[in-house]
Amino acid sequence: MSSNFRAVVVGVSSGGVQALTTLLGSLPADFPLPLLVVQHIGAEAGDGLARLLDAQGPLRVKEADEQEIPRPGHVYLAAPNYHLLVEPDGRLALSAEAPVSYARPSVDVLFESAAEAWGPALIGVVLTGANHDGSRGLVRIKARGGIAIVQDPADAEAAQMPQAALAALAAAHIGADHVVALTAISALLAALAATKGGRHA
Repeated sequence: MSSNFRAVVVGVSSGGVQALTTLLGSLPADFPLPLLVVQHIGAEAGDGLARLLDAQGPLRVKEADEQEIPRPGHVYLAAPNYHLLVEPDGRLALSAEAPVSYARPSVDVLFESAAEAWGPALIGVVLTGANHDGSRGLVRIKARGGIAIVQDPADAEAAQMPQAALAALAAAHIGADHVVALTAISALLAALAATKGGRHA
């Protein structure tokens, strides 16, 4: 029996390097799902973040490539100045379309496309950040039957992005499934990823 879930999507902005180092470094080496990550980053940043995170944790971290098929236990970062999307068949796609919520890459673009591709087999995570990107996308994930995890705003280096996600979910009358400290998210993801059987077996 396979896991109930197909992938994890993560959105993060201000304070993201430390948050991702903590989160990814705490996941087990045999984590069975791919993770797709949008970290707001400057257009000229290069691939330094991917190399940094790849060197610090047990999972393989790389920038996503066009038409790549996400693999279990791998982390795919949106490249600087490109939106990261999920195609209906689960392949990754890159887009240079206009910024969304003043950001390219945009968390909402990733979350909304992944929700359409994977529906209830998707886990969405919103971490620290100083804007509202990701809130609309997390609502879409919940509306499609997925799981919504939000870092506790009191625990976040920048509380605005988690607060905006929680407010958007509350406005849609579909609150978050889990609101937890950063250090608890890796264990929560591992527990969810280990769920077997049921609707997606």
